[in-house]
Amino acid sequence: MKNSCKLSDAIEGSLEDYFKHLDGQPPHAIYDMVLGCVEKPMLEFILNKVGGNQSKAAEMLGLNRNTLRKKMAQYGLS
Repeated sequence: MKNSCKLSDAIEGSLEDYFKHLDGQPPHAIYDMVLGCVEKPMLEFILNKVGGNQSKAAEMLGLNRNTLRKKMAQYGLS
């Protein structure tokens, strides 16, 4: 998939930038940081695409609707 390569490149570039600007501080919670940076905008985009229909969004994302709702609450999405 061509688009997934672009996404991987963007994440890799962002991680390189993150490590470059640590100023001697140890890296911390990188997994949660990356997930938060990617997951929230992805959820927002898909929810907007389907007009807020959680069932359709969950189907597109390959998630259970309850899982989607938990993630929406986690990121303060309504």
